[in-house]
Amino acid sequence: MGKIKAEYIWMDGHEPTQKLRSKTKILEDSVSAVDDIPVWGFDGSSTMQAEGTDSDCMLQPVYYVADPIRGEDNILVMCEVFNADGTPHKSNPRAYLRELSEKYAEYDSWFGIEQEYTFFIGREPLGWPEGGYPAPQGPFYCGVGADEVFGRDIVEEHMDKCLKAGISLSGINAEVMPGQWEFQVGPLGPLAISDELWLARWLLYRIAEDYGVNATLHPKPVKGDWNGAGAHTNFSTKSMRETGGLEIITKACKKLGENHSKDIAVYGAHNEERLTGLHETCSIDEFRFAVSDRGASIRIPMATANDGYGYLEDRRPAANMDPYRVCAAILETVCGD
Repeated sequence: MGKIKAEYIWMDGHEPTQKLRSKTKILEDSVSAVDDIPVWGFDGSSTMQAEGTDSDCMLQPVYYVADPIRGEDNILVMCEVFNADGTPHKSNPRAYLRELSEKYAEYDSWFGIEQEYTFFIGREPLGWPEGGYPAPQGPFYCGVGADEVFGRDIVEEHMDKCLKAGISLSGINAEVMPGQWEFQVGPLGPLAISDELWLARWLLYRIAEDYGVNATLHPKPVKGDWNGAGAHTNFSTKSMRETGGLEIITKACKKLGENHSKDIAVYGAHNEERLTGLHETCSIDEFRFAVSDRGASIRIPMATANDGYGYLEDRRPAANMDPYRVCAAILETVCGD
């Protein structure tokens, strides 16, 4: 086999919202398991993860998919960041989720994440008139036509590339604000959903580069009477998905309410700009759950209520949330004592 390109991808030390970084390593042979991918290093002083006097950080491959951009046997590699002594770096939230995933493995938890994002060219959302505003939101959600939908070519390519990579994309749609879109990943276990969401984000940024467009996950990309951007997180355990699961879902909602302040703290920076109680959100200072209510903190889907089992939708996470932290918070709150 010929040499292959492995794109090592990791989360940096930027605060309050970590950013993705990546670089390419040439491997001599193709890869058949994550253990075949060598550990690598990087300059942590350039990513806000180390001081210049002691700057080496370690990249530990933990998940990989086919690279749909470079093709052939090339791969995208999600990595955890470790200190030089082999301990998890303080900017590595996946390490804690690994612990919780093992601790609560018996619950067989599934997650599905609905990732909203907004395309920008320079300082203007894609498709907006320069220095002005489009028509009020209303016709754009799941819209069709060049006067209502902007960036579909990027979205279609992103969808195709995610599927080619093997990422468990389950759908896409245009969102309420022009230039705003959503893709969904899952359902998967907590580690897999988080790894795949980060890889799907990387692919979104990378593909948009070729169009001269950038995608932002800011929860309120445009001030005023426009919907924000969230990452609604669907969650279930094995018992929730079985007959009688609605009672367990209701108990889970109550536990999430009791821990609202603790959990909301890791649901994304600037989320207070989005969770105002308007635009299909519940106020950040309030918690409530209800059936089929998109203005609630937690929505129980109508089908779940009718069937008596299924899943819940946590509508609080912002678009820029870290799935490792959100999945950990939900697991700890719902499955913990």
